[in-house]
Amino acid sequence: MSSDVPQFATAEYSSKAGETACRACGQKISGAHYRVNGVPACASCTQRLREQLPADSHQAFVRALLFGIGGAILGFAIYVGFALATGWMVGYVSLAVGYLVGKGMVMGSRGVGGRRYQVVAIVLTYMAVSLAAIPIAISAHLKHRSAEQHAQSSTAPAPTAAPEQAQASPVGPTPARHPSGARIAGVLVLLGLASPFLELSDPMHGVIGLIILLVGLQIAWRITAARKLDIVGPVNAPAPATPG
Repeated sequence: MSSDVPQFATAEYSSKAGETACRACGQKISGAHYRVNGVPACASCTQRLREQLPADSHQAFVRALLFGIGGAILGFAIYVGFALATGWMVGYVSLAVGYLVGKGMVMGSRGVGGRRYQVVAIVLTYMAVSLAAIPIAISAHLKHRSAEQHAQSSTAPAPTAAPEQAQASPVGPTPARHPSGARIAGVLVLLGLASPFLELSDPMHGVIGLIILLVGLQIAWRITAARKLDIVGPVNAPAPATPG
């Protein structure tokens, strides 16, 4: 929503006793008036607010989806980059992921929110956080394997020549069957999606991680909620005044 749209988050009243000012334009309200989210507003500002509210549409949802995916990718990169750079798996990064996804979707929809936006925000946030475990685990595995190979190479004895009889083998070894790349990727994705719950093998760490993840999901949910405006009126009675 543009900066010209009236804001009705908090009430602002006239400093003079017995007078009530419109929250948007600051003018004294007389005669018929409205109450927007419980705050007094004049008829012209209320009408302008109705006209400038963003409308939901297929295009708005698609833009929100694209921007949300962008936010999820950015959050994923931040999560993985921080873990690889520091060696720490800090669950609090999931809060930033939820914020980036939610803000990205709101930016893409230009202020439109609602249940379907919230569901997508939850899914994208969970995927970004959980799948971050895949590259982190792969990096840890490669480092561990490299360390083992280095230790073995430094302690292994020099190879000896094998007898000629052993070199002539009538039957060659049976080639091992390796799983396809698609199957490996599928297994890794499933493990990544389940990683927040697999962490429960360490109960204390796992429960704390799940709680933080739930807070991150809640952040994304709240940001993408529909903008609700409770407009009451017109009311012909004088607007209630609060002493300055």
